[in-house]
Amino acid sequence: MKGVRLENITKKFGKAHGVANLNIDIMPGEFFTFLGPSGCGKTTTLRMIAGFYFPTEGEIYFDDRNVSTLQPNKREIGMVFQNYALFPHMTVDENIAFGLQVRKLSKEKIKEKVDRTRTMVRLEKYGSRKINELSGGQQQRVALARALVIEPDILLLDEPLSNLDAKLREETRVEMKRLQTEFGVTTIYVTHDQTEAMAMSDRIMVMDNGYVKQIGTPQEIYNRPENRFVASFIGDTNMIKATVKNVTESEVEVESEEGIRLVGMPTNAASNAEMKKGSTIYISIRPESLCIGAGTNGMIGTIKFVEFTGVSINYVIDVNGFLFNTMMINNGSELLSIGDTMSVHVPIRNVYFLGE
Repeated sequence: MKGVRLENITKKFGKAHGVANLNIDIMPGEFFTFLGPSGCGKTTTLRMIAGFYFPTEGEIYFDDRNVSTLQPNKREIGMVFQNYALFPHMTVDENIAFGLQVRKLSKEKIKEKVDRTRTMVRLEKYGSRKINELSGGQQQRVALARALVIEPDILLLDEPLSNLDAKLREETRVEMKRLQTEFGVTTIYVTHDQTEAMAMSDRIMVMDNGYVKQIGTPQEIYNRPENRFVASFIGDTNMIKATVKNVTESEVEVESEEGIRLVGMPTNAASNAEMKKGSTIYISIRPESLCIGAGTNGMIGTIKFVEFTGVSINYVIDVNGFLFNTMMINNGSELLSIGDTMSVHVPIRNVYFLGE
């Protein structure tokens, strides 16, 4: 396994930039995800690592080897595409063996490696099947096996679950993480799906419009976003604009434009949050952080919307004209109705401050 380092990478298409001034250091064996909306530059970055694009500026290293202008077949990578790119006229075993045949391994060695890899992806009985005889999830595993069988230094995955239904996506991402852990291969994964990124990754790079917005563990990205884009893009949040009214060593008191007063901890803030009296600040409160009943940062509002999902109950509550999204775990209690009054509170530790 190898690490991947991108130094000051910029990719331009004419006058437009695909990515700008990108710096990443991916550890050997890490599962690292590029996450962001469509057009943010994540696939462009993956294609530069693969060698399908060359950077306009900057350098790409696999460990200490500069591969910036190396052709894809010289990089020792495995890649799974969004559409899998399997050969429909070949069997499962023939598809898995393709990369080994290109490398001119012996028939005995090819069979050994194909059998072992097919077993690892749990397709033991499907070696002679044609691709069009497989389900979407099985095809995805064939594509993964074909990428892994060559024992690549780096595995690249470009939205490989996007063609699967919701339940199969969940099952397959568990299998994919299991295989990545067993093989120990450095893996770079591209997705716009936040749940996938949070569930599978060791670290996540959040991108927008060609720029990196934050790199961190799933917990860091979710609980301590560095800017409003990350706070809003990762999961749901209640974003409140407010003015700092008072600051002490242990507390920050703010008041929103709607007259909502809240207290949080000064340590619970992004680096760009100006924690001084009179400054404008933004508050991020996750829906699951609001608790029913009285307490610190208590508020009373009117229910405007009720959604029962089975696991949770989602309420939208109007507090002084601000609509709070809340998520309560379903414990069997009777649902409240639209128009009912609800008291909620927010623990101090769950009030997070962001700058302009």
